[in-house]
Amino acid sequence: MIGVVLALAAVGALKVGPAYSEFSTVKKTIIAIAASEGRSGSVAEIRKAFDRRANVDNITAVTPGELEISKDGGEVVISFAYAKKIPLFANLSVCIDFAASTAPGGGADKE
Repeated sequence: MIGVVLALAAVGALKVGPAYSEFSTVKKTIIAIAASEGRSGSVAEIRKAFDRRANVDNITAVTPGELEISKDGGEVVISFAYAKKIPLFANLSVCIDFAASTAPGGGADKE
């Protein structure tokens, strides 16, 4: 019985793990773009920079058009949100809501 529970937990972790990995990659990408494009980047330039990095990092969960880009006190703020539905087995799926922003307290901590 314990083996079955452990096997189900392992299958769940293996299926959900890539979604969290991609979310982490998207967060790192928007932080890097907000820092590099800084105060001078236009919305079009920021979207183009994200598109280039998304192609390199194989980001498919968020497109450049889905980014919310604004300025707060002269700083570029980039935000995104999306839901990912991950089928586990049979008719059981997991739906995870992801969201982050480069704004202070927005979930994308500047490290």
